[in-house]
Amino acid sequence: MKLLRYGPAGQEKPGLVDKDGQVRDLSAHVKDIAGEAISPEGLKKLAAIDAASLPLVNVTRYGPCVAGTGKFICIGLNYSDHAAETGAKVPPEPIIFMKATSAIVGPNDNVEIPRESLKTDWEVELGVVIGKHAKYVSEDKALDHVAGYCLINDVSERAFQAERQGQWTKGKSCDTFGPTGPWLVTKDEIADPQNLKMWLEVNGHRYQNGTSATMVYGVKYLVSYLSQFMSLHPGDIISTGTPPGVGLGQKPNVFLKAGDVITLGIEGLGEQRQEVVQG
Repeated sequence: MKLLRYGPAGQEKPGLVDKDGQVRDLSAHVKDIAGEAISPEGLKKLAAIDAASLPLVNVTRYGPCVAGTGKFICIGLNYSDHAAETGAKVPPEPIIFMKATSAIVGPNDNVEIPRESLKTDWEVELGVVIGKHAKYVSEDKALDHVAGYCLINDVSERAFQAERQGQWTKGKSCDTFGPTGPWLVTKDEIADPQNLKMWLEVNGHRYQNGTSATMVYGVKYLVSYLSQFMSLHPGDIISTGTPPGVGLGQKPNVFLKAGDVITLGIEGLGEQRQEVVQG
């Protein structure tokens, strides 16, 4: 299934994409794409619904594809070819940092360049959405706790991230720095999350053209690894890193400016489009 949320910011309603690519309203069956609705039992109930019986929707805005996200966990330098382009070594364990949940916006909402920013950058990433509580889970059981996958643009301010002291969080958490969606694609539709084509363009120029096959630590490992340090709850999102082609990796560097248009996509997970504005 492709589950989604649509409507004005803060007033989103739940929906799904039917076999013809049309959006159908799920409001009569679930309050939101969150919590129990994305548990294994909840997804089974949604899958049993006859989509053709649901009201058709004319979507004017997609919201973030999952609600109730308590933790937005990101993995740094998790693609061998991206680490190489930034001159960094592949870490012996996953690098973990948090992105504030207030950064989450819809997939086509504007991206704001923060005040005093000079180095706002882009990162197409595979997002993993937790559907079942996970604590001390083994790698072979990890996917039992995953509801599905989504597309994320891990927007980053490199000067805030690396030149302003402290950890990466303040360079990753600015408002609008987490476009998420358009869909939460349930894991049964993605045969292998470690073999997905992914790309990103700015103003029509393709900067990122990679694949999740070069991910150092895969989805199963990351879910298991993170669950050793913290409980994972339904709605939590893991953003798993980016392939090469970020602005910081260009020679000379290229960073976003007001008026730019970002488009990105991952095979099977849809596409996003953001206009860049000054915050």
